[in-house]
Amino acid sequence: MIENNEKNSKVQTVSILGCGWFGMALAKKLIKLNYTVKGSTTSQEKLAILQAEHIQPFLVNFTAESIVADATFFEADVLFICIPPKRNSNELLDYPKKINSILAAAENRSKQVVLISSTSVYADENKTVNENGETAPDTDSGKVVLAAEISFKERLPVNCTIIRFAGLIGPDRNPGRFFAGKSNIPNGLAPVNLIHQTDAVGIAVKLLEKQAFGKTYHACSPNHPAKMDFYVEAAKTSGLAVPEFIKEKKNWKIVESLNVPEFLGYEFEVVI
Repeated sequence: MIENNEKNSKVQTVSILGCGWFGMALAKKLIKLNYTVKGSTTSQEKLAILQAEHIQPFLVNFTAESIVADATFFEADVLFICIPPKRNSNELLDYPKKINSILAAAENRSKQVVLISSTSVYADENKTVNENGETAPDTDSGKVVLAAEISFKERLPVNCTIIRFAGLIGPDRNPGRFFAGKSNIPNGLAPVNLIHQTDAVGIAVKLLEKQAFGKTYHACSPNHPAKMDFYVEAAKTSGLAVPEFIKEKKNWKIVESLNVPEFLGYEFEVVI
């Protein structure tokens, strides 16, 4: 079985399942910090890209039933599972089963496993939510993400580390483009819940440094400006057409983190 949450010696080898937008950024940062990094892709063409970044490349393909991979990929101090569910896809409902298949492959090989999840496990119920609150997803993707979390916790009841990201922004995800030029956008006064890639990676790195495994973390900027204020300013900064919002506050939430400051002591670099 995967080891319990006793602190091990310094983390040296990290496997990242899914070197996409976040996974690749995390891998590059860890390489700079002199970690040994193994990265997976489902694309033969991307193997050379990983190799060029000094990431040990592995071709890993998985379905709800099985995984085709070199078992040595899972031999690591920490395995990050960075594969979000495919939205609007027939594969969406298979997501929890895929996570189960991955966990089965990681058993006896990965000392720690970190599941990258989402704050979509909370509905917009006009309140503040933190890691101690009840989850209540109201979208299909949120429901399968929560199902995957539950499966993870059942398999590793003690040694279960989850990072729930809020809306991710940063390189190639310029928020100024999200609503540029649009008008009559509802819910303009609702607070935003976002995190920049820099801080998303920073929190993951701090987790490794602190070895604060076995907990759930909300990775979200502590600042929550109104939707209209944030996106209007983002559009102006990018030189794009300014969007127009309806000044109303409906169906909102504020994502708060208790565990990031308490157990990681992380200080955000990018002000939202």
